[in-house]
Amino acid sequence: MMITSAVVLYLLLLSHQTVSEEQVQQFVIGEKGNNTTLHCLDHPVNASSVLYQWKKDGAVVATQNPPNPSVHLSISENGFLRISGLQLIDEGLYECESQAKGGRSWQTLSKIQLTIAAGPTGVSLDISPATFLNNGTLFVHKGSNVNFSCSSESNPSQNLTWTVDNLASDNPEREFGSKSPLAFSITNIQPLDQGTYTCTSQNTLSRRTANKTQELLVYYAPERHPECSWELGDKPSDVLFICSWFGGYPVPTLTWQEVEGAAEGPTINLTTSQQTEELNVSVNRSILHDGDKVKCTGHHVTGVEKSCSFTLKIPYPTGQPLATALEGTNITISCTETSSLPPAKTVWKKNDDLIENTSKYIVQENRPALTLTIVNVTKADEGVYYCYSENPLGARELEVYLNVKTSAGNGGAIVGIFVSVLVMMIGIVVGVTVYTKRDRICIGLRFSQLDDDRVDVLSLVDSDEEEIFHEAVPRLPPVTNGHATTLVEIHRIPSCDHEDIADSTEQSDQTRANLTEAGPQRAELQPAV
Repeated sequence: MMITSAVVLYLLLLSHQTVSEEQVQQFVIGEKGNNTTLHCLDHPVNASSVLYQWKKDGAVVATQNPPNPSVHLSISENGFLRISGLQLIDEGLYECESQAKGGRSWQTLSKIQLTIAAGPTGVSLDISPATFLNNGTLFVHKGSNVNFSCSSESNPSQNLTWTVDNLASDNPEREFGSKSPLAFSITNIQPLDQGTYTCTSQNTLSRRTANKTQELLVYYAPERHPECSWELGDKPSDVLFICSWFGGYPVPTLTWQEVEGAAEGPTINLTTSQQTEELNVSVNRSILHDGDKVKCTGHHVTGVEKSCSFTLKIPYPTGQPLATALEGTNITISCTETSSLPPAKTVWKKNDDLIENTSKYIVQENRPALTLTIVNVTKADEGVYYCYSENPLGARELEVYLNVKTSAGNGGAIVGIFVSVLVMMIGIVVGVTVYTKRDRICIGLRFSQLDDDRVDVLSLVDSDEEEIFHEAVPRLPPVTNGHATTLVEIHRIPSCDHEDIADSTEQSDQTRANLTEAGPQRAELQPAV
C-alpha cells in the first residue's frame, strides 16, 4: 500500500509541476483548511535591508507591507509566506524573491512546490437489506444475501478498506481498493458473520485516515415450535405452567393466555408476557377446571410467531372391574390412565390404605398402565381394590373387585370336566363303530320294512356240501360230462305284487333248467324259509 501511494504522489507532483524537478528546492504538503508557512531558503543575513515578494506559478500573490493586507496570504519580516485556511486553489509552485531597498531587480531565492491534500471526508457506508434498531444497530435475517458499500471524498486520491471485528474471523480485512464506492456482498449470511463492520478511507498523500463503523447483528427465530409443559408447584395448591422456546437470537417474547374457559367457574386470568426463552406461571388449582384451554404464544423480532396449547382434563382411569383368582396363586390387576392433563399421579388403594411394594404386593408402573400383583392369594385378599388417579383438576378412581375361589370349591368343576371328556370319548367310539358296520345296519333296516308278500331268491351253495342235503333234497338228473352240479336254494320272500307269483315260478323253472345244462355244478331245491 505504501508503494502505491508513493507512485500516485509522484505522478501527481509531475502533473502539477511547471518547472523542472531540479529547480524545485522543497516540496510542501498542506491539508485543506489548515495553515502553512513557506520558508525563503536563501534569504540574506540582514533581512531588514531587503524587500520580499512571493510568486505563485509566475504571478505575484503577496508583497511586504501591501496597502490592503490579506488575511489569507501574508509575508513576515524575515520573508516567510504564511497561508491561512489552505484551499485547493493554493496548490502550485511558489517562488521567494528579494530586492535590496532602493534596488530595481528581484532575485529568486527559493522555489517550493505546495501540494494540497483534502480529505478523506464524507465517509459513508451502506448495508442492505437491513433494519435499524432503536439504538442504531442494524440487523439482518439469517440466510439472506447482504450487500456492503463504502464511499468517501479525498484529494488527490484515497484507499478504502472494509474490516470486520468478530470472534469468528482471524483475518479482519474483508475488502480493499482505491475506487469509491468499495462494495462486496455476503450470500446466505450466518450468525458467525455478525460483528462490527468498519470502512476506512486513507488519503494517499497526507496519510490522513477517516472511518465509519456499523454494528451488524444476524437475527434468527427458533426453528421448532414452543413447548408447553406443567409440573406441581412449590405449594400443594399450585400448578406450574411452563412455556419454553429455545434456539433463537435474540430471545423471543412469550405470552401465556387462556384461550377457552370452562362453562362454569372463574376464569384463569393467565395473560402474562415476558421477553425470555422460558416463561413459568404459577396458578392456583382452585381456579382450574376440566375443559380449560391455555395457550403460549412466542413472538420473535424477525416476525416469526408460533404457539403451543393444551386443554386441561380430569383423570379417568380405565380397566377390568372384576378379577378372579384361585387361592394360593398369584393374580395381577391393572388400570390405565391416559386422558388427564396435567398428567395424573396414579396409585393402588384398598380400604383407603395406600398399597406399596412389599412381599405381598408388587406395584409396577409401565406408563400408561399401573399394575398390582398379589402374591399367594388368600381368601382375606378378596374385596375391592381402587385405582386412584389425581391431578390438579381433581381425582377419580376405578373399582376392581377380586373374587377368590378355594381349592375345595373347584372339585365339582374338575369332576364336570372329567365327565365331559368321558362322554365325548364314548360318542367317538360309538360313531366309529356305526360307521364301520354301516352296510349291515342298512341291510337289516331294509328287510324289516318288507311286507309279507314273497319273492323268489336264488342262492348259490358250494357243491362240496351236497352230502348234507343228499336225503332232504331230490337229486337232479346226472350230467353226461361227469362234473358236479351247483346247488340252488330257492327262497320265497313276501312281495306286495301278487300278480308276479306266476311269473316268478316260471322264471324259477327256467333257471333250474339252465343250471342243469351248466355242467360242473348241480342245482338243488331247498324249501324257502
